[in-house]
Amino acid sequence: MDDYGMEEDKLGMTTLSGTVALKKDDKNLVGISIGGGAPRCPCLYIVQVFDNTPAALNGQLASGDEIVSINGRSVKGMTKSQLAKTIQSSKGEVKVNYNKLHADPKQGKTLDIVLKKLKHRLVEQMDSSTADALGLSRAILCNDVLVKRLQDMERTGLVYRGLMQHVKKILKSYFGLCKVHREFGDVFSVIGVREPHENASSAFLKFSESHRDFEKAGFKLLKTLKPMLSDLNTYLNKAIPDTKLTIRKYADVKFEYLSYCLKVKEMDDEEYSYAALQEPLYRVETGNYEYRLVLRCRQEARCMFAKLRKDVMEKLELLDNKHVQDIVFQLQRFVSAVSEYHNECDKSISNNDVFPIEVDLSNSTFEYDKKDRFNDPEYDEEAAGN
Repeated sequence: MDDYGMEEDKLGMTTLSGTVALKKDDKNLVGISIGGGAPRCPCLYIVQVFDNTPAALNGQLASGDEIVSINGRSVKGMTKSQLAKTIQSSKGEVKVNYNKLHADPKQGKTLDIVLKKLKHRLVEQMDSSTADALGLSRAILCNDVLVKRLQDMERTGLVYRGLMQHVKKILKSYFGLCKVHREFGDVFSVIGVREPHENASSAFLKFSESHRDFEKAGFKLLKTLKPMLSDLNTYLNKAIPDTKLTIRKYADVKFEYLSYCLKVKEMDDEEYSYAALQEPLYRVETGNYEYRLVLRCRQEARCMFAKLRKDVMEKLELLDNKHVQDIVFQLQRFVSAVSEYHNECDKSISNNDVFPIEVDLSNSTFEYDKKDRFNDPEYDEEAAGN
């Protein structure tokens, strides 16, 4: 580092030498972008490894790693443009000697990054007009398709919640109806047993039997509909919250990734402004390790962001499929159960068609036992006066 007059300031980080051979793609590229180099920075380093490129598929190179030589030729003193031309002019495989940067991601998660994450969280909660008035951009947040998917999931949750409330009301109503049928069955049974007229007695007993059939059909309906509550509750209180938790984790990683992106831009702007003034910038003159650390943290946050995004999309897809299949199944079960209940009730009452009922009023059901005959003194006095 004598050429630059300053010693490297590695900020406590270490490097380890390595070599990798990369075969260029059809576009004559290995898939990396380069930063640093002459005349201001003593080293050349990888800024980004692009997806689905030879470097990314190989997996050995990462953001922040220093490039030492290409095909045995030292890159010391080169500009980043010269290094790029050297790689492009290489035929076949490109042999890259590099110094792997070993950095603790926690070291890059500074208070500045935490505050940037907080800002992103606040901005996401604002509407567009408020964010614009404050000069804050919501584009990268609002354009996220997962935001819309989450809103759709919230609406689906409201549908399930309403369906659960409706099923509960129906269960309560049918349970009350079953109790009424039971009481009618008991009353008609007593009347049928005590009715002296044979045809009327048979009719009341059949009425009693029909109402008890109604009660059985009602309880069968309740047993069929009750599992609906458990199924709907599982979706509403387990599947949806679990997906929301995954989305919250995804959002946290997304905000962290965006924070590192913003930090990189701020450091780039700082470097450009010092270069425009032809003033030295300490971190650049001493190897730009702070910047390289942020690049590494950004790459790792981006990998985690992509992984969680994939997981969330898969969960939402499975949840959507389950929702479609489940809601159809639940509605079919509901309709078929209610239909079966009414069919059984109709069949029961049709089989016990006993109209007209003949009752001998001179010896009616109101005179089962002469000694227990109803006696009202006021009614007797009124009758005698007439």
